[in-house]
Amino acid sequence: MAKYLVIVESPAKVKTIKKFLGANYEVAASNGHVRDLPKSQLGIDVENDYEPKYITIRGKGDILANLRKEVKKAEKVYLATDPDREGEAISWHLMHTLKLENKKVYRITFNEITKSAVKESLKNAREIDMDLVDAQQARRILDRMVGYRISPLLWAKIKRGLSAGRVQSVALRIICDREEEISAFIPDEYWSLDVVLGVSGEKKPLTAKYYGTKEGKRTIASKEELDRVLQELEHASYQVDEVKKGERIKKAPLPFTTSTLQQEASKMLNFSTQKTMRLAQQLYEGIDIKGSGTVGVISYLRTDSTRVSEEAAQQAKSYIETQYGNAYAAGAGGGKKSGKKIQDAHEAIRPTDISRTPASLKESLNRDQLRLYQLIWKRFTASQMSSARYETTSVKIGAGEHCFTVAASKVVFDGFMSVYTGGDEEKQENNLLVKGIDRQSVLQFQTFAYKQHFTQPPAHYTEASLVRALEELGIGRPSTYAPTITTILARRYVTKENRNLYVTELGEVVNTMMKEAFPSIVDVSFTANLEALLDKVEEGVVSWKTIVSNFYPDLDEAVNTAEKELEHVQIADEVSDEICELCGRQMVVKYGPHGRFLACPGFPDCRNTKPYYEKIGIACPKCGKDIVLKKTKKGRKYYGCIDNPDCDFMVWQKPSPVKCSECGSLMLEKGSKLLCINEACGNIMEKPRKTEIV
Repeated sequence: MAKYLVIVESPAKVKTIKKFLGANYEVAASNGHVRDLPKSQLGIDVENDYEPKYITIRGKGDILANLRKEVKKAEKVYLATDPDREGEAISWHLMHTLKLENKKVYRITFNEITKSAVKESLKNAREIDMDLVDAQQARRILDRMVGYRISPLLWAKIKRGLSAGRVQSVALRIICDREEEISAFIPDEYWSLDVVLGVSGEKKPLTAKYYGTKEGKRTIASKEELDRVLQELEHASYQVDEVKKGERIKKAPLPFTTSTLQQEASKMLNFSTQKTMRLAQQLYEGIDIKGSGTVGVISYLRTDSTRVSEEAAQQAKSYIETQYGNAYAAGAGGGKKSGKKIQDAHEAIRPTDISRTPASLKESLNRDQLRLYQLIWKRFTASQMSSARYETTSVKIGAGEHCFTVAASKVVFDGFMSVYTGGDEEKQENNLLVKGIDRQSVLQFQTFAYKQHFTQPPAHYTEASLVRALEELGIGRPSTYAPTITTILARRYVTKENRNLYVTELGEVVNTMMKEAFPSIVDVSFTANLEALLDKVEEGVVSWKTIVSNFYPDLDEAVNTAEKELEHVQIADEVSDEICELCGRQMVVKYGPHGRFLACPGFPDCRNTKPYYEKIGIACPKCGKDIVLKKTKKGRKYYGCIDNPDCDFMVWQKPSPVKCSECGSLMLEKGSKLLCINEACGNIMEKPRKTEIV
């Protein structure tokens, strides 16, 4: 009979860990959390020092009954939940739910599910860390307060089914702010100018880019300016003024954290954050490998540390020296710590055994698991390799008072790049030609190449860039990025098209109300400061109840004020000018899961509905019918002709009633400016005040 009981979170780990420990150990799973705050109420006694009211999660009865049976048989109980705040809290809840206070109970953690790591954890068993537990309690209670106090207000003022969240509301605010930046962006014109030159003794021409004058760098801002430069260059001779040769070092990348893994998997594999975390969880918990049985192939996946254990670094060094040569292993440093607080019990995400190559696991992993494992394996291996070295050549070419430049670089030692490169390595153009140029080279003018450009607005957020922004701003933690993005997409506050995230009309309404009624909740600095305070709880410096007691009164006051002062958002019974063709009534505007639609007010006698299009009072420039506000299937707004599909006119920016002063074409609103829709015209006008529009 087994003497010792090990309780883990996931059933997927049971078989793997049982194999490592042998007959004296029984391994059982809690299937995640066993206690939580009740769903039907706030669950926090605000009158009694904010004491939480935990209850057993519905559906966990059988699991807990089985665990109690195993506890009775065991001499010792080892709580082996995940090595983070949430895992620590689950162990604490298990202590109370299974009444383990009088048992020999130990907390063990391991960063990877391998035989050596699991056995080592038993040698380093400890008590439950209440500072970690309290940090998790504080996060859970703060999130519950925001969700359960503000969400009902959104239901009452906007529509049922909405939700607010401490982190999700800030994430929505960040996306909305970016949309406003894009809408207000006014492009600036500029021109690029290249000169094509023949080089003595060379068959291929050399293309150099315009740099400026002898006094410094210069941007060509208009066609008139370009013409002046071309005129000044009309009879210029071209000569090599300067040739600089040097070496550039490209350092190996750091191994993955949760955030950088999500970003890179999105960029290189087109995985959503949710998919990346699901696959990483599978790789961590254990894969059935032919010849080895079930084993975890990567280390713990929720981490913001880039630290690598000495053992893993030494194993990597030996592998790299054997497979690539000693020069490639030089300078392997094992990453660095970030400047902010990190859960340093963790390591970076890495393979548990570097000799377990992606090729060797091809038969054991499905396609997506293999692609993610390969990304993790390559990144970790590269992080332990030496830097790449480039030989650089930079040439400055004089032409009268003007200068052109051309540069090239060539890899002289690939280092880590023999294993891993991102998708943004520079092109190796003009390498051989530039390398052969010196001060005596004779240059012969052949032609100019010039092109008009416009500055681009900030890019729409993608899941990857939003994760990066949240991390840089100190909002949320590794475990929260994927659930946050999943929630705002599921609530239809945000929609995703071609990787880009766009705010829906519903998202705009919710964000506006949150900014008006709860400015601190959606304030980036305030939320980041709360995260820092949670770190202080983990360190044992601040009491979790101090944070909660300082937070709740202000939230309560803001909710009570909003209940009285916030107006209801009018989302129903707006009368349209459309006549119901079935009964003759004037149709009204209703809100559904996918936005507004027209419905007959005679419901239920008349059930006629049809799409709602908001007319903006401007005629289509192609056919003369109404331009209306529409939305794509995924909720992004645009303006198109009401006669679609017979008329294909559409634009993303709102058309203005003001006509172009230069060519009479339709003007589009861009922040405080109006831009002519006719690209050949390109006229930009100030947006008149409403009283000036006629």
